[in-house]
Amino acid sequence: MSKRTADEDSTGPLKGRSRPDAMDIDDDKTNEMGEFEDEFEDEFESEDEIIEAGVDGRPDAEREAEEGAMELDNPQGTFIVGRTKLEPGQTLSPDPTTYRMLHNLSTPWPCLSFDIIRDSLGDSRNVYPMTMYTVAGTQAENSKSSDNSLMVMKLSALSKMQGGDDDDSSDDEDEDEDSDPLLEHKSIPLSSTTNRIRAHQAPATGASQTPTTLTATMTESTNVYIHDITPHLASFDTPGTIITPQQNKPLCTIRAHKSEGYAVDWSTLHPQGKLLTGDNDGLIYVTTRTDGGGFVTDNRPFAGHTSSVEELQWSPSEASVFASASSDGTIRVWDVRSKARKPALSMQVSNVDVNVMSWSKQTTHLLASGDDAGVWGVWDLRQWKSDGKPSPIASFDYHKEQITSVEWHPIDDSIVAVSAGDNTVTIWDLAVELDDEESKDTGGVADVPPQLLFVHYQNLAKEVHWHPQIPGVLSATGEEFSVFRTISV
Repeated sequence: MSKRTADEDSTGPLKGRSRPDAMDIDDDKTNEMGEFEDEFEDEFESEDEIIEAGVDGRPDAEREAEEGAMELDNPQGTFIVGRTKLEPGQTLSPDPTTYRMLHNLSTPWPCLSFDIIRDSLGDSRNVYPMTMYTVAGTQAENSKSSDNSLMVMKLSALSKMQGGDDDDSSDDEDEDEDSDPLLEHKSIPLSSTTNRIRAHQAPATGASQTPTTLTATMTESTNVYIHDITPHLASFDTPGTIITPQQNKPLCTIRAHKSEGYAVDWSTLHPQGKLLTGDNDGLIYVTTRTDGGGFVTDNRPFAGHTSSVEELQWSPSEASVFASASSDGTIRVWDVRSKARKPALSMQVSNVDVNVMSWSKQTTHLLASGDDAGVWGVWDLRQWKSDGKPSPIASFDYHKEQITSVEWHPIDDSIVAVSAGDNTVTIWDLAVELDDEESKDTGGVADVPPQLLFVHYQNLAKEVHWHPQIPGVLSATGEEFSVFRTISV
């Protein structure tokens, strides 16, 4: 099933992505408390019968039966983020002792998709306050589509939690570690919602030059825009820099798609730039950057999916191989050298839409995927045969809403981050193994696997990414941007 049907009202919601109101929220709401009922006045007598009414107005037997059923699922009454419903007036607050760093930042409009930009500040850095660079595309409401933009952002003064314990941090940290974070941004105008955005850095051609940072933005308009955001990034550290209208224009507009899409990926094995894009018609196109800096799109699509292409991933080890995930429930593996433009392997991995996918860069025969039913799993590609039905080497149905993002840790092939429509981002450790006779529950709480390390609340969670240069730091987008580092990773 595609993200939206063709005849759907344009003001309706995207699939799993509700149309937002402008980010003008009044937090100063007052809650009025109604009158209390006398809990002792719970017996109502008539001439014919006496009815025993419980505290909620229902017979005690009915209420106690329901409570008993709930206790079977959650014997201690444990509150589970994303699953236990909040009562009216209740809100969630993070436990600061479980985070090394936590910051929430607002943008003019929510963003469905973003990517983290590699920088020149060094790898494996742990000194606070931290700085990072990202790029995101907005989702303005339909009546204000002209407000949409591609946002190039610098996030700085990202301090650790007050009193936090971070053994890896430097002793000579900035004394101003508790200052408020700073968000700077440069906007590139767009006339349509961004469904998916991915960044790629082409190597510098000279020792004194910086890498060229390219972005591919797949929009609701069906067009894919490729921008060079190198000057926008440089402007953050060069006061007085003015971005010209010409620098805001796309280098290339891909018009091959006849329907919108959500699948975009750059190959890390083609340094100059090789891009995959997939659409709701089930078609996949390849665009290549030439030696002269231009872009050429092969007009012969890869076809095979019977429904929309939801995710694309280049192989991290084979330059000509990529995988696609679709709402037809399959994952297909392709070779761009194939003249037939047909998949080499096609595996039915779900009975519902396969929304997202991540190919491990550390252990390249492992592929993670997540579907519309809230199930995510890990596949060993060495076990995939053209005449067989695959079985995941790990599968989890902890989330009860659609999986919206999944990503392997950049250096630890046992750690995976997942976001879902239940307003959570979860961190998992696949190195935790269980014997067949061992309980699959954690602390006696049903359906909470021991592999689950951490649950972070993120309203309207859409995407999550690990920072490739700051160990353990995650960023997620939803109603707000979150940047955090937990004590568990």
